[in-house]
Amino acid sequence: MSTVIEQAVEARLVAAAPRMPTIPATLHYDRRDPFAVRMSFPAPATLEGVEVYWTFARELLMDGVDRAVGDGDVRVRPYGFDRTVVEFHAPEGTAIVHIRTGELRRFLRRTTALVPVGREHRHVDLDQDLAELMRDAC
Repeated sequence: MSTVIEQAVEARLVAAAPRMPTIPATLHYDRRDPFAVRMSFPAPATLEGVEVYWTFARELLMDGVDRAVGDGDVRVRPYGFDRTVVEFHAPEGTAIVHIRTGELRRFLRRTTALVPVGREHRHVDLDQDLAELMRDAC
C-alpha cells in the first residue's frame, strides 16, 4: 500500500475583482508525516512564478469543513452549501481560495483510511526524526 495520497482539486481564488479564476492545486498527505497535509499551487498560479506550498494540520482541514477554525497562518471555514474557504496568511499578503467541500471530504476519507484519526502516533519515527534534527544542528 502506498504511503502517499495526492489529489488534484479545483480552487477558486478570491480576488478584489468580481471574477474568481480557477487555479489548480494539489492536496498531499504522507503517512510518514501523519499529522500534516500539504496544499501546493504550481508556479503559473502564483504571483512569484514559483511553486508555493503550505503545510498545516490535517485536523485543521477536518474541522474546517464543518466550522470556522484556525487563528494562525492557515484558517479554514465552510462557505455556503458546497464550498470551503481556506485562507493563507503571509507577510506578503493573504490568499483566499474556495474549494468544493466534497473534494476535501473525499481527500480526508482517503487519509483516514491510510492513517485513522487517533493512530497517527503509530506512524511517527521519533528516533529517525531526532537523528535528523541532531544532524541538522551540527
